[in-house]
Amino acid sequence: MINQAQFEQVQAGKGFIAALDQSGGSTPKALKLYGIDEDVYTNDDEMFSLIHQMRSRIVNADAFTGDKVVGAILFEMTMDREIGGKPAAQALWDDQGVVPFLKVDKGLMDPHNGVQIMKPMDGLDTLLDRAVSAGMFGTKMRSVISAANADGIDAVVDQQFEVAKQIMAKGLVPIIEPEVTISIADKAAAEDMLLVALLTQLDALDADQNVMLKLTLPEQPNLYSKCVNHPRVVRVVALSGGYSRQEANALLAQNTGIIASFSRALTEGLSADQSDAAFNSAIAGTIDDIYSASIA
Repeated sequence: MINQAQFEQVQAGKGFIAALDQSGGSTPKALKLYGIDEDVYTNDDEMFSLIHQMRSRIVNADAFTGDKVVGAILFEMTMDREIGGKPAAQALWDDQGVVPFLKVDKGLMDPHNGVQIMKPMDGLDTLLDRAVSAGMFGTKMRSVISAANADGIDAVVDQQFEVAKQIMAKGLVPIIEPEVTISIADKAAAEDMLLVALLTQLDALDADQNVMLKLTLPEQPNLYSKCVNHPRVVRVVALSGGYSRQEANALLAQNTGIIASFSRALTEGLSADQSDAAFNSAIAGTIDDIYSASIA
């Protein structure tokens, strides 16, 4: 059963969705940017404890509230841990007014036809049941497009929507993320192909099936306006995709109706050795910047 207050906030709330879902592959880089080198920890448990401390520090910051942060995407191990003495999803919604999402994909397959589809998600039903019990509103899953290859792009979108239907059947709202690599020469052509594939799948959804889209900021401003206005789309959000926060914010402001869902750009400028006052000031400034671009 979808929480109506959360649905309304996600659909119409002003602000952005924070991506706090670094997994095993991306956590070392995120920690290094935060000032924690790999020689500080000796195993995965220590690594994930350190990244959880970083995430908890962000969530507990005074500026991290539903006034400007619509939602937050969590890694599975974050969902299973506590923030401020409460289960993570409960702390986000009850204390901060931030809607919780869960990253559910298990990573990417090897490249084929210019794309990487998602690895098989064994045990997804069990994970989704846990997410519902934990109070999650929705999910997020990522594929990657690295060439304007129609067959590959269709495969990405077909898989995303197939899994999305499994997620919707559990009463959760899926964020579909077919990321287009920002450095490819044929990025604009790939985005045109992606738009066609997305609209084809969106038009085929039933009236009670609702999804969100997380998309790379396009070469052509407002390319995805038909997705933004589609009746089956709750919200379109943008990933930073390797752009600096300044670049991502500038591009975001050119795309009406799309809000941010940044990861690396959100934590840019934060450091483990900052005092609480300096950390809170830095994250408040970041939140203000991303918020302003999201409501432009």
